[in-house]
Amino acid sequence: MQDQVSNRPEPPLTLADYQTMIDDWVNTVGVRYFSELTNTAILMEEVGEVARIMARTYGDQSFKKSEERIDLADELADVLFVVGCLANQTGIDLTAAVKKNLAKKTRRDFDRHRNNPKLKF
Repeated sequence: MQDQVSNRPEPPLTLADYQTMIDDWVNTVGVRYFSELTNTAILMEEVGEVARIMARTYGDQSFKKSEERIDLADELADVLFVVGCLANQTGIDLTAAVKKNLAKKTRRDFDRHRNNPKLKF
């Protein structure tokens, strides 16, 4: 991505940066965090919107006329925003959590996927 003013590349956005941006936004524009339970329900709504787009884009359903301008990238960003809110509210460092989770998956699945005949070309 390019900086709009200087035309120089912007530095990458880290998960920690994003969590800080979310916290700043919530505490200024958003006034305060919704409860954890409310944010969990909102997360389910946002994931449902992603599922709806996927079912209509890659599955057998079709879009209604009113749904033709649906933006998958925007909906995925909504999911990430709510995940960031929940992480902030519960004191989770997403950078550490993602690293730990990927290490777990690597240990657990190192040979499993490689040896899965369904994944062979």
